[in-house]
Amino acid sequence: MEINPVGHEDVAFLLSLMRAMQKDDPWSVPFEEDRVRRAVEKLLANPGFGQAWLVRENGQVVGYAVMSFDYSLEYGGRNAWVDEIFIAKEARGRGLGERVMDFVEKAAREAGVTAIHLEVKPGNKAIHLYRRRGFEEHERYLMTKWLG
Repeated sequence: MEINPVGHEDVAFLLSLMRAMQKDDPWSVPFEEDRVRRAVEKLLANPGFGQAWLVRENGQVVGYAVMSFDYSLEYGGRNAWVDEIFIAKEARGRGLGERVMDFVEKAAREAGVTAIHLEVKPGNKAIHLYRRRGFEEHERYLMTKWLG
């Protein structure tokens, strides 16, 4: 398995993987490709926002991961979110998700992160992976207000 940073030349391919993920585990907001493309381009132009990687197995891209940053007094400083992690259906069940999470956690440590967060929908099979890795559930609701 190889994990390589997403470059500007990879954006169209990354978007195709994101569309595949939408079929499998859709976001809670509509996937608007132009908005997502602009957000990906901003992420790639501003490393302080986060990092994105393509996951390859035997030379074929089989997934991707995106980590974004924030800052929290509650969690003691710079935090990371596993904003996106996707392994194609045909590549699942071989431990790639576990290895990608190892990679993301290492990258987060190297970036000075104090805590990693993620969101997962109830019923998603990846919940077991996240629990095994030490992610804890909170008695909180995620609430969102869109600004402009």
